[in-house]
Amino acid sequence: MQFNQLKRGLLVLVASLMLAACGFHLRGAGSALPFESIYVQDSGAPGIARDLKRTLTSSGIKVVSHPEEAQVMLELMNEVSTKNILALSGRGKVREYEITYHVTFRTRETKSDLWGEAQTVMLRRDFSYSDSQLLAKEAEEARLAADMRAEAVREVLRRVGSQSRGGAGTPQ
Repeated sequence: MQFNQLKRGLLVLVASLMLAACGFHLRGAGSALPFESIYVQDSGAPGIARDLKRTLTSSGIKVVSHPEEAQVMLELMNEVSTKNILALSGRGKVREYEITYHVTFRTRETKSDLWGEAQTVMLRRDFSYSDSQLLAKEAEEARLAADMRAEAVREVLRRVGSQSRGGAGTPQ
């Protein structure tokens, strides 16, 4: 009995050491961004702006209310969600939907007069549909939409971070 517990403990210890030795670590909010303050202009995309500001704040980036106070400016120009029918049954009932989510943005450094090129993050998800599971399918669609917005936030932050390293206001 004690021998089995000792073997199990030794196995857990060896597995932990192997994970630590290979450099494994849980994914955080993202890589460190090369700026300390940002101004987010959200005139065209209020939905993602809220999530983006929350993520920036939790990452230690100061979201300022005046563009002059920021190192980087981010303009969220457009946010569009669509839902299209992908497949119909033989009786003409919907069997599968596609939802898409697009966010268009551009950045510039405060010291520059030039905005970077407008960029679009586009995400797409498919899900099956059944009238007999209406509430469950509505919940699935809402969860997919929230996941796409969270993924779009991560992608926007990756792109803003890489542009800031290379100069967001310079044409590419």
